[in-house]
Order: sequence, then C-alpha cells, then structure tokens
Amino acid sequence: MNYLGTYTLFKKEVLRFIKVYNQTLIAPVITGLLFLAVFQLAIGERVNAVGEVPFGVFMASGLIIMTVVQQAFANTSSSLIMGKVLGNIIDYLMPPLSAGEIIFAMVMASVLRGLLIAMLAGIAIYIFVPFSVYSFPIMIFYLFFAAMMLALLGLFAGVFAESFDQMAAVTSYIITPLAFLSGTFYSIKNLPGIWAEIAYFNPFFYMIDGFRYGMTGYADGNLAIGAITLLSCIVFLWVAVYIMISKGYRLKT
Repeated sequence: MNYLGTYTLFKKEVLRFIKVYNQTLIAPVITGLLFLAVFQLAIGERVNAVGEVPFGVFMASGLIIMTVVQQAFANTSSSLIMGKVLGNIIDYLMPPLSAGEIIFAMVMASVLRGLLIAMLAGIAIYIFVPFSVYSFPIMIFYLFFAAMMLALLGLFAGVFAESFDQMAAVTSYIITPLAFLSGTFYSIKNLPGIWAEIAYFNPFFYMIDGFRYGMTGYADGNLAIGAITLLSCIVFLWVAVYIMISKGYRLKT
C-alpha cells in the first residue's frame, strides 16, 4: 500500500474543505439550527414528546445525522465532479495510487468532515436543547458508517455524473428525498399503512434510527437489521466504486 500517497490525498481532501470552513462546516450547522427553531416554534408546543423523548431532542438527533450524511455526500461528489468539469481529474489518476487507496483517502476525509459537523452541531444544539447521550458506542458506530456510506455514494455519483446539472439532479431527486422521508422529523410509526412499510426499505431510515437510538434510547426499527443494512450498502458501494475507478469509467474518457 502507498501510505504516503494515500495520506497525501487524504490531507489534500481535508484541506480542501477546511479552507472554506464557513461553507463546509459552519453553514450546515446554522441550517440545522434554523430547522430546529422552525419546528420547535411551529409544532413544539403541540407535540411534547415522541415516545418518552422530548420533541426537541428527537428533532435534534435527526437533524445532526441528516446534516452529517448530506455533507459527507457533498464532500466526495463535489471533489470528483469539479475535477472532471475543470479538467484536473488527472491529479487523482496520475499518482501511483490504486483505486482502493483513492477511495479510502477520499472517504476518510469525508467521514472526518462528517464527524466535525456532528461535533459542532451537537455543541450548538445543546445550548438550546440540552440532551444526554444514551449510548456513545452505538451513536459513534452509526455516525461513522453512515458518513462512510454517503461518502461512497458521493463517489459513485461523482464518477457517474458528467456535469454540475447531473450532480444537482442526483442531490435534488435522490439524496434529499431519501433523507427527508426517513424519519428525520417524525416517527415512522405515525405514518399510515403502506407508507410505514415503504420507510423500512429506505437505508437512510436505518442510519437515522440507529443514531437516534444511540443519542436518545428511542428507535422505531430493529438495530441489528439496521446495522446489517448499513454495512451491506457500504460493501456494495465500495465494490461498485472500486470497479468504476479501476476501469476509469467516465474518468479517463
């Protein structure tokens, strides 16, 4: 393994989002706080709790993990699509790095961005909605692997898309709907009939549900099924992205 090359690419990707921290770290946290404020003002007084979890804490857990996965996706996808559109994708392909090393470096940089956002969002939200963590190991497990899954999905989309418009379409028509319809703002137990059943086929639901359990002790689904689903998606996406990058699909042509 090319440790120096992998670390150098990882460092490059980290510095890329650190240099514009107002956009990549601070802005997502502020957006999350605005969501929390709006929902608290709109329905917080009418819905005191979900299960035994205060509504504000229930919302906070969903907003933190939703922000993390959206930004993890944005980190890898924007890096690749900018390289392709601006013509500097060669910077990723020329160094003596294997497809696996490229994936590892870029995914870990995105995971780091997700963890930083989770920490900042947690601190900011705690000021307005105090909470205690139910299980740190479970919370960190779902936080880490949720960010990894979306980072891989971002790589997949970045390789597949050929323009900013195509990438925007993926974000608008796939990522955002899956995130919003996965129990971020509500318990899926409150959904009517078929909609509740459909929610269980959404992998985003298991990420949010598992993280929420780690943070609050409340879950709508089965944690074991959630972990298996999450890890299975990661393996599938890793293999798919590995094949695409190793073959140079839409990267060398």
